[in-house]
Order: sequence, then structure tokens, then C-alpha cells
Amino acid sequence: MSAANELLTAICARLAADAELTALIGADGIRDRLVSGRKLPSIVIGDWTVSDYSTATEQSDEHRLTLEIWTDAAGRRQTEIIAARLHALLHDRALDLEGHHLVSLLYLLTQTRREPKTRLHVAEMRFRAVTE
Repeated sequence: MSAANELLTAICARLAADAELTALIGADGIRDRLVSGRKLPSIVIGDWTVSDYSTATEQSDEHRLTLEIWTDAAGRRQTEIIAARLHALLHDRALDLEGHHLVSLLYLLTQTRREPKTRLHVAEMRFRAVTE
């Protein structure tokens, strides 16, 4: 399995195992795409970029990933609460990968917006990870 797949599996497992996050988004709230008609809020796996980050002695990858928080609440408050929980669960935390080693997982930024012509709010959280 690739480091990206292992990292994604570990992130999803960490999020799904958290009772506080599950109370906020529901048991099926983590998805790989936004599906119309499904209950919100939800966390959607967004863009993921992997680039070579190897040195002369170590093979490694740099991962830039986005987790999208989608809500249909009246304001941004719900996205902010969920984003704070994601930050607590992932920023600078250790994750066990099966065939690779996670060197670091760091939060970079959050960008929020109202989706045009809808009542939906979106918060995009970006993270940077390095695996060996």
C-alpha cells in the first residue's frame, strides 16, 4: 500500500474513533465525496497532493491534504467547532502507518466560505505530512 493510502486510512481511523467528533457529524459523517441528499454536517476528503521529498539517504514523500467540513447550519459556528476538533485530533499527532513512518503531520490553514446559491458553509482545512 502506498504511503498516501496508509496515511489516509490512519487519518480516517483516528477521526472515526473519536466520540466527540462522531457526536458532531454522525457515524457516517466522514466521506470521500459530497453526496447530495446525505445528512450534514460531514467531513469530505478533498484535494491530496504527494511529491517526492527524498534526501540522499532516505526516501520520503510530502503530502498536502485538504479536509472539507460541509454544514447546512445557519452560520459558520458549526464549521468552526468541527475544525477545532479536527485540529486537536490531527495537528502534530502521531499516527501508526503499516508500512511507512509518519515523520510529521502539521496543520497549515483553514479557509471558510459560503457555497454560492446555497445555504451551505464549507471550511477547508489544509495539512502537510511527511512520510518515510
